[in-house]
Amino acid sequence: MDARGLADQLRPLLGDDAVITDHQRLRTYECDGLAHYKVTPALVVLAETTAQIAACVKACAQAGVPFVARGSGTGLSGGALPHADGVLIVTSRMRQILEIDRDSQRAVVEPGVINLHLSQATQPQGYYYAPDPSSQQVCSIGGNVAENSGGAHCLKYGFTTNHVTGLELVTPAGEVVEIGGKAPDPPGYDLLGALVGSEGTLGIATRVTVRLTRSPESVRTLLAAFPHTDQAGGAVSAIIGAGVIPAAIEMMDALAIEAAEAAVHCDYPAGAGAVLVVELDGPTPEVEHVFEQVERFCREHDAFEIRIARDDAERALFWKGRKSAFAAVGRISPDYIVQDGVIPRTSLPEVLRAIEAIGVDKGVRVANVFHAGDGNLHPLVLFDDANPGEAERAEEASGAILDLCIQHGGSITGEHGVGSDKAKFMPRMFSDDDLDTMQLVRCAFDPDSISNPGKVFPTPRLCGEVPGRHKGAHPLSEAGVAEVF
Repeated sequence: MDARGLADQLRPLLGDDAVITDHQRLRTYECDGLAHYKVTPALVVLAETTAQIAACVKACAQAGVPFVARGSGTGLSGGALPHADGVLIVTSRMRQILEIDRDSQRAVVEPGVINLHLSQATQPQGYYYAPDPSSQQVCSIGGNVAENSGGAHCLKYGFTTNHVTGLELVTPAGEVVEIGGKAPDPPGYDLLGALVGSEGTLGIATRVTVRLTRSPESVRTLLAAFPHTDQAGGAVSAIIGAGVIPAAIEMMDALAIEAAEAAVHCDYPAGAGAVLVVELDGPTPEVEHVFEQVERFCREHDAFEIRIARDDAERALFWKGRKSAFAAVGRISPDYIVQDGVIPRTSLPEVLRAIEAIGVDKGVRVANVFHAGDGNLHPLVLFDDANPGEAERAEEASGAILDLCIQHGGSITGEHGVGSDKAKFMPRMFSDDDLDTMQLVRCAFDPDSISNPGKVFPTPRLCGEVPGRHKGAHPLSEAGVAEVF
């Protein structure tokens, strides 16, 4: 049975309106936030319960049909790109906050809960959910779990993996299992660590237990303008090198500032080659003391204007330019590719100059917006797909930037995931042995390779074979390999 053939089997379980076969409606789901890649799924189901997801997955497993999970569809690596012959299981209707346990500092949510909505729900009790992707107004917690999303405040508070303590998971066989819970460190293998960031290749999270963070006593935010990214990068290194850990340090270059001004009129200082948004939070005396140091480091590195937010409204305006930067680029370019590489923080000035040279060489413009404190770059490669050859040059520039990150001891992704977009770069970071060992984990969960197949790994890697090797030649024992395979 193919994916389309499952529609009649699933309609009694989900309802007619939740099983989509119409081609025009299917095209609504043909890509995630990375619109450069598009695939129309064979079938879409809109699930509302764990039982419905389990039934869908079990039907797929029995029929040998691939499936892909999708939340809000805001991912930027093609992680939720559908399979042309598969079922797209959409969790966006599962938006209940099931429990807020203030005493344990935990919340239990369904995967479709919007990131920001959890903080809004817990704020009256003095708590919030710390991971804050720029898309937090629309992205879902389930998608954040799949991609191990970060955000501006991950410098101090960490990524999604640091805030998830339990998952209810539908395995690729359609079984429902509980992993972790409210305890901070359950015994046994760290399966949560493997699942968070696995990009839907190990199953579908249907319930998530997360850590809540106490709202800080004091928050102070400044905006510093510099002549060039070199000086701004120097200020970042000085701040972190002095042992100061702000909640966030974000940088935008001149082109990114231009886009933000066109889109949201954030009124950043005129003539800035780069701006830093620096936010500190914590006990009031500590924040005041450290804030003075941050101001001093910015001035010592040639900041020509420093603005200090006087209230929450002005703080929101500082952040508005940064948070809207990705979408804002659409005001100055019809098409763009968002990249997500990581470099050592001390390499910022050198790497940013090299990125500028790559743009010149390929004949494309590159806007830089990134988490400067931890070296997580988000270069936006601008192009016009209507101009012959420009999309190809943009792809080449994007790839060259990832190679540059690897050359400087960094990574091809910090928080957007590998997905479809960067799978071909995995062999540049990892050896065959590394990739084969990762594959053992995937095969243990998904021996039939039906859970979001074709993502993360550079080639189809089936569980009955190890690419590049004869079966049984893996460094693990032959018995161990046979058991997994």
